[in-house]
Amino acid sequence: MADSTPIRPRPATEVTEWAYEADVVVVGYGIAGVSASIEAARAGADVLVLERTSGWGGAAALAGGLIYLGGGTPLQKACGFEDSPENMKKFMMAALGPGADEEKITDYCNGSVDHYNWLVDCGVPFKETFWGEPGWEPPFDDGLVYSGGENAAPFNEIATPAPRGHVPQMSDKRTGERGGGYMLMKPLVETARELGVRAEYDMRAQTLVVDDTDRVVGIVAKRYGKEVAVRARRGVILASGGFAYNERMVEAHAPRLIGRPGAAIEEHDGRSILMAQALGADLAHMDATEVAFVCDPQLTVRGILVNGLGQRYVPEDTYSGRIGQMTLFHQENQAFLIIDEASYEAGAAATTATPFLRIRPTWVAETVAELESEAGMPSGALQSTVEMYNRHAEGGTDPLLHKKAEWVKPIGSPVAAIDLRGFTLGFPLGGLRTTIDSEVLHVSGEPIPGLFAAGRCTSGVCAGGYASGTSLGDGSFYGRRAGIRAAGSHTG
Repeated sequence: MADSTPIRPRPATEVTEWAYEADVVVVGYGIAGVSASIEAARAGADVLVLERTSGWGGAAALAGGLIYLGGGTPLQKACGFEDSPENMKKFMMAALGPGADEEKITDYCNGSVDHYNWLVDCGVPFKETFWGEPGWEPPFDDGLVYSGGENAAPFNEIATPAPRGHVPQMSDKRTGERGGGYMLMKPLVETARELGVRAEYDMRAQTLVVDDTDRVVGIVAKRYGKEVAVRARRGVILASGGFAYNERMVEAHAPRLIGRPGAAIEEHDGRSILMAQALGADLAHMDATEVAFVCDPQLTVRGILVNGLGQRYVPEDTYSGRIGQMTLFHQENQAFLIIDEASYEAGAAATTATPFLRIRPTWVAETVAELESEAGMPSGALQSTVEMYNRHAEGGTDPLLHKKAEWVKPIGSPVAAIDLRGFTLGFPLGGLRTTIDSEVLHVSGEPIPGLFAAGRCTSGVCAGGYASGTSLGDGSFYGRRAGIRAAGSHTG
């Protein structure tokens, strides 16, 4: 084979030797890849996983582990919450962005309870306790949280609030090292091994291999600089993540993330998307991005968030990802948290506070007028904002943005402003357009024979908005579909 490996598909006639072969070849050993491999093996296929790094896990193993599930899961019921597929769909259609794939969301909601049971059957542990404090993820081993702003305005008026962030039980958590994501991946990988799934590591996918009918019949990878051809007798499943670390793709498709740290791993270089595009694959929602807001929610809920003009723009008790999107997309990344001394100290002292997200005040003053001047806001703007907020807060209401009464309290003195301009990071949500059976669609609208995909390399249930757990949720859900479909696929 040639020394260089172009991304254009390789004709099978040019492959002189298949180093490996299997019925189903899975690219990537994260949440989508392991779920696909389990179901393909259970369907009777010989499965081989190609992983770019030296071990399983991907971004999933480093994540907090939230899986977005609902519709009345046993965990929701055990914690005293009612939910239904219809109620879950109402929230997801409203929260996950204009143009959300209704067929996919309906399918996901209807299959959510079954998917929870599947995870449990595979050995994923969930503790039947609910954690209701503001925060990015449970600091302890609780199993259920609100993870998308379901109980905050405006969504609490659109659908009955129900927590859907299901968190695998993990003791002695170390965020970014071993958290709930590790306890999600570990039992799934063990299940795959028990089913006979094979894995080859340090295999960097390069291009797809097609036969004379343009059916995908394999993949070319590189291991230690040498090309390796792998034959797929039934199908190839792409599950190697998104394009957060491909600067060219970010600039072309999701420019709002330029200069923002990628909330992903460096292996998310978009290769799976590009390989499929070289076959004519269609894309969807490539401009969609999740945006995390880097501030401790225990502080955020106790103050008010204002833009550069001193105006409020988002209910402070909503999901931090929604705050991030509202800040970056609609306020030019201008955000200041206005909070008084008593509220700041209460948030910092909360037992579930997140110390590494705690940011010290940038300006402190005795009056709002002084603070406004020091922060460089238009004269009178912040004063009118705080005056209006305080006037209604005396009665525990927020008629402007409808923050919940438990967090509505007049802002006193001394008062501080925390400069949060630029405190956002994110990752793209768009990718390959797929069917509910995880078939990759050609721009013509027809499935590409022999090619399937799941996880962040696809456009999943999110079309713009986000809820924590949807990546691991639809990655595992549609990873399973990909495995089933690929195992049942046959060459002509």
